Amino acid sequence: MDINVLRDGIRQLAHEVMGRQTADGSWRLCMDTGVTTDCYFIILLTAMRRRDGAFIHPLAGRIASMQQPNGAWKLYPDEEGSLEATAEACYALLCSGYYKPSDMKIRQAKQFIQSKGGLSEAKSLLTQVVFAATGQAEWPKQLRLPLELFFSKLGLDLYSLSGHARVHLIPTLVMSNQLFSVRNEWIPDMSDLFVGGARTFTNDNTWISALNVFLSALPLDSIPAIGSPNALEEAKVFMLERLEPNGTLLTYSTSTILMAFALMALNEPETSPLMDQLLQGIWSLRCRDRAHIQTASSEIWDTAMISYALRESGLPASETSTALENAALYLASRQQNRIGDWSRRSPHTEPGGWGFSDVNTLYPDVDDSVAALRAIRPYLNRLAGGRANWQRGLNWVLALRNDDGGWPAFERKGSAVTDLFFAFEGKSDIASDPSTIDLTSRVLGFLGKELAMTIGHRWVDDSVKWVLSRQERDGSWYGRWGIAYLHGTGMAVQGMLSVGLASDHPAVMKAVDWLLGIQQADGGWGESCMSDEVKRYVPLSASTPSQTAWAMDALIAANGQATPEMERGAEALLRSVQKRDWTYSYPTGAMLPGSLYAHYPSNNYIWPLLTLSAYAKKYGAQA
Repeated sequence: MDINVLRDGIRQLAHEVMGRQTADGSWRLCMDTGVTTDCYFIILLTAMRRRDGAFIHPLAGRIASMQQPNGAWKLYPDEEGSLEATAEACYALLCSGYYKPSDMKIRQAKQFIQSKGGLSEAKSLLTQVVFAATGQAEWPKQLRLPLELFFSKLGLDLYSLSGHARVHLIPTLVMSNQLFSVRNEWIPDMSDLFVGGARTFTNDNTWISALNVFLSALPLDSIPAIGSPNALEEAKVFMLERLEPNGTLLTYSTSTILMAFALMALNEPETSPLMDQLLQGIWSLRCRDRAHIQTASSEIWDTAMISYALRESGLPASETSTALENAALYLASRQQNRIGDWSRRSPHTEPGGWGFSDVNTLYPDVDDSVAALRAIRPYLNRLAGGRANWQRGLNWVLALRNDDGGWPAFERKGSAVTDLFFAFEGKSDIASDPSTIDLTSRVLGFLGKELAMTIGHRWVDDSVKWVLSRQERDGSWYGRWGIAYLHGTGMAVQGMLSVGLASDHPAVMKAVDWLLGIQQADGGWGESCMSDEVKRYVPLSASTPSQTAWAMDALIAANGQATPEMERGAEALLRSVQKRDWTYSYPTGAMLPGSLYAHYPSNNYIWPLLTLSAYAKKYGAQA
């Protein structure tokens, strides 16, 4: 490996990403989550009779451009096609007014849907809700849980669910409890998507579905009151209290769209200031460089992690200091001071974390908080209240640690209670917020590298033991927030070695063997999003920049000298960031298994920069 070529690659990447920093010190790189959110926004505007071409035309054009030759839309490139995404895209194009049922694109889409058994086979909660809310399908029986159950001391604990599950479930239950649906002359009839005529879903066959049917058949006065008689109003207050400054419900476009439908069910005028606020919130999540509505925006994550990558790049301070200081000032201004739902399980903890998005004031998370703490630490003397605020942020992160020794994303002590009720795709991953390998390992990496904490502290020991206990038989670890086993394994090895686990520990050696055993012919690593669905490693046909970097991170951390396999990996990583083909935009961010995957443009800067810089620092003298 020519170390000078590697250093040139580092410099090129670093200067390219510094050129994308905005005037306020942040990086605002548009996260791509496919067509789902674009479709939902078009369907919502059509249902509200606010079909404005300025909003809809560019989105419809993007959706149409992503249809495959087989008529389908994909969640990721190596998928045959997604039934749910195809149904949503077909529906949205017809709602847009720019396509007719007789158009070839629509006919091909419907043929694909019918070849998969029809819309009845859709397993995604969001797909079912959007079609039911607009009168295309019957409301699933499993979603007809009485809303009162979640607003009662005797009922189900709403706060046992993850925060993102809560803000999607409550507007859904507002609608389903009233069997709400909206139709107008602009909404097309999609009944032909159901094979056999029944507008129901085949996964709506749980015990809770049967119970809800039984309860609905009883006279209302025969059912004891189990909750608040004002549950609908309480649900509305719940949603309103969680609106962020940009008008989104907890920063998600999907939850905000559901909230708009729910307010329609509550007879909110479609042209009210509140509805305007929600629509502007959704529109604020649009990409500036192309027609796309993000699920959420990633300014805090991108800024904090790019800062870290630039700091580690080895470039002279004269080249990076302005960018890093401006980023630190921006991040410091986004530290949270409001008490959110996380405080219910951490009642004696001061607010102090950071969220994922620029406007996030209520929903901090461990990963972004650790990244921000790392980025602003060198500049504490230049920030008002710098050290006290930094310590407050650190205290928040440490307080979120679960009793098992791991860290969750948003709230400690999550519960998987809804697994008992629902049969939707990815229910376990979205409904609960358990400790995860990738986040726990990144916290360990921060504690070891930034705070010099090591094994020997019981607290650290317990976390390392938990990570070790989660290793798969083949030597890998599953990563919840990245795809998937490459992400988890890269983070686990790096995190544990950062706090002093020996590089010849059997678990580390087994992980190294696993990584070397799946190295691709081109020297890199690649893993399919399908791994995230089936929960086992599924190789991709080519290597990607971020996944190659994650694998190399583990190998660099575990090896005192560069091996031939690692040299090939470094060369492959350099090539992968220069190719700019489909592998460059492959979605390696995990959001909702089987339904939503994210391509972070920042991933092609952050992880390659960190990996190549670590390689150059550790092995540069050997070259």
